Amino acid sequence: MRHTLKFISSLSLLFSMFLGYAQDVPEISKNKDTTTTEKPQTEKTVKTAKPEIQEAPKDSVVKTDRYGLRVGVDLYKLTRGLYDKDYKGVEFVGDWRLTKKYYLAAELGYEDKTTEDDRLTSSANGTYIKAGFDYNFYQNWLDMENLITIGMRGGFSSFSQELHSYKIYNPNPYWGELPPIAADQKYSGLTAAWIEVALGLKAQVLKNLFLGFGVQLKLLASNKEPNNFENLYIPGFNRTYDGSFGIGFNYTVSYFIPIYKKKTMASETAKKEEPKKKK
Repeated sequence: MRHTLKFISSLSLLFSMFLGYAQDVPEISKNKDTTTTEKPQTEKTVKTAKPEIQEAPKDSVVKTDRYGLRVGVDLYKLTRGLYDKDYKGVEFVGDWRLTKKYYLAAELGYEDKTTEDDRLTSSANGTYIKAGFDYNFYQNWLDMENLITIGMRGGFSSFSQELHSYKIYNPNPYWGELPPIAADQKYSGLTAAWIEVALGLKAQVLKNLFLGFGVQLKLLASNKEPNNFENLYIPGFNRTYDGSFGIGFNYTVSYFIPIYKKKTMASETAKKEEPKKKK
């Protein structure tokens, strides 16, 4: 029994010495001429990768903007005389694209309108011109040229008034109203000037052909009137409504005449990513 324990202890000591020697045994590489000895790693080394800079590809779209003259006519004034016997008129409209967003705009027209009031009946006929600018705040898609605009105009009208008849005011109409009195008096050389804010839109329905609609809010700046009655209607300004404010609208069809083109960048994204550090 004692010999057996001595043998087991001797064998255990020999086995432990063999394991210690095996940890330090050199590794033989594939190349038989060189040998390498691995040392136990006592400290962990941290490797820092070099920063990688990645550039995103440029994403840009080249858009061609057309510049030129757009001319047209107001369909409302042109067709109103077909159903209104007291009106005749025509208005020509035009605009010139000055920059990407701004347009020079003008209207030129003629009107002949008979107005019947409670106390008098008169006719106004003459020409007018309005000029100013429009700003297009609509963002078009590629190859579209629609407009939603806001602008200002200065207007001037030269016209004449004809007083056909009038009624004398009777404060005690016991026997009824007095019959109208024929006057047939004409006053020429009258003028009026105003400013207006114009809101409008134009949509391209066919190539270079646009349909448009606009509303104008007007403020009378000067008004030369006859001696014995007021101007009830001013060509280009419309009804005065016994005051300085007026309102108007138009419905237009116009044709665009391209003159030249400009290329612009519709969108451009050229951003560089920041360096990323890998631990």
